[in-house]
Amino acid sequence: MLDRRGFVAGAAGVVGAVTVPGVSFAGGRTEVVVRGTLPPGSPDYVYVPVEVPRGVRELRVSYAYDRPAVPAGTQGNALDIGVFDERGTELGGRGFRGWSGGARSEFFLRADAATPGYLPGPVRPGTWHIALGPYTVAPQGLAYTVTVGVAYGPTAPAPRPVYPPERARGRGRAWYRGDCHLHSVYSDGRRTPAEIAAAARAAGLDFINTSEHNTHAAHAAWEGLWGDDLLILTGEEVTTRTGHVVAVGTDPGTFVDWRYRARDNRFGRYARAIRRAGGLVVPAHPHATCVGCAWKYGFTEADVVEVWNGPYTPEDEVALADWDATLAGGDGWLPAMGGSDAHREPQRVGEPQTVVLADELSREAILTGLRAGRSYVAESAAVSLAFSASGGRGEHAGIGERLRVASPDAPVTVRLEVAGAPGCAVRFVTDQGVLHSAALPASGAGAVEWSTTAAYAAYVRAEVRHPGAGLPGGPPGALAAFTNPVFLGEARSG
Repeated sequence: MLDRRGFVAGAAGVVGAVTVPGVSFAGGRTEVVVRGTLPPGSPDYVYVPVEVPRGVRELRVSYAYDRPAVPAGTQGNALDIGVFDERGTELGGRGFRGWSGGARSEFFLRADAATPGYLPGPVRPGTWHIALGPYTVAPQGLAYTVTVGVAYGPTAPAPRPVYPPERARGRGRAWYRGDCHLHSVYSDGRRTPAEIAAAARAAGLDFINTSEHNTHAAHAAWEGLWGDDLLILTGEEVTTRTGHVVAVGTDPGTFVDWRYRARDNRFGRYARAIRRAGGLVVPAHPHATCVGCAWKYGFTEADVVEVWNGPYTPEDEVALADWDATLAGGDGWLPAMGGSDAHREPQRVGEPQTVVLADELSREAILTGLRAGRSYVAESAAVSLAFSASGGRGEHAGIGERLRVASPDAPVTVRLEVAGAPGCAVRFVTDQGVLHSAALPASGAGAVEWSTTAAYAAYVRAEVRHPGAGLPGGPPGALAAFTNPVFLGEARSG
């Protein structure tokens, strides 16, 4: 039954979703046009049913919508699009066949090929659904036109997907550089997978993670692009209306649903699904100011948090301070990482990059290092760090570890070695704040030491900062690099 806005209530078990009257190819038609208007306050997802007849080899969809002028400070129209096949639109994505958000105005699917962002496969008969996502709606409403076409004929064989291997040759136990937040033409990026792989190598990276918005279609798009020098992990940027999470290193072919908000109490289910698929749950740019980008789910289900996203900005400064405020307890702490979120030129792949201590260049070893916080974040491959703490009796701990000393008052020496940071300064940050800082030599290479105790500092982490004014009342300059903490504590008896 239609409500007063022309919606059918209770669509497919998806929170905040409705269905509108749909499309039929009765009478031998091969193309049908659907028009409608979505009012302000529309549900997050609107489904257009499409009755696909037998014998179809290709489905084609295009759409357009109006963009009226709006007053300053008011959001205009933005409409996303995707498709689910005859298996349905229920949460979990069994029928998911692709999503392009607002990046494309048309797409196609057939057994042997599909538009990037969409999954090749047979166009089986039954009720399919075009998924419309009114991201923002102008006060005048959002008038849309969807054109759906079919082509009949024999179905070509579906290709068998080829996924990246889980291990590269690497250098054994070493520090490996990676970028886990990247976008290609398979969502709203402009680079092809080949261009991303080339840019990753040019940036000095050892691993990357494919993280397209709300689709896993790119998982099979990297054949021939990996190598002994480049490990390619598969994942997704799960882009909900109340925050984005990067799934890092999930099993190839894993889809993670995004059709819920924080108020729906569904995120934990999909965070656990990411972990069951072998991946890490990484809230992205938690203090971003774009619509729907700021993180609203809390961090109970997170494995790591992305506190540096692209070129360093005040948003990252807030994220860094917010993360630092969680470290004082020590046990159960949440490691930090960075990612470029690069979509197109001039955005640079590997700015920043997360440098991970791993036993080998493999999916398992890299994710283990990230999960343990054995990592630091640098603006480029030019910057390298070595950070550790040592006690007077030979005790030693590195990044992400805990230094156990004989007593809270036992002396501890913290040491940071830096290369590739000309003009920068070092800051040692503790649970009390910044307790030591020093300028590096003009060359940007040098070592800084500081003496403390576990009673005085529950943890120490290091920052390397460029000169500059920074935020009012805040630290000077943008980050060149920062480390996860070393925790300090008394040795446990027994």
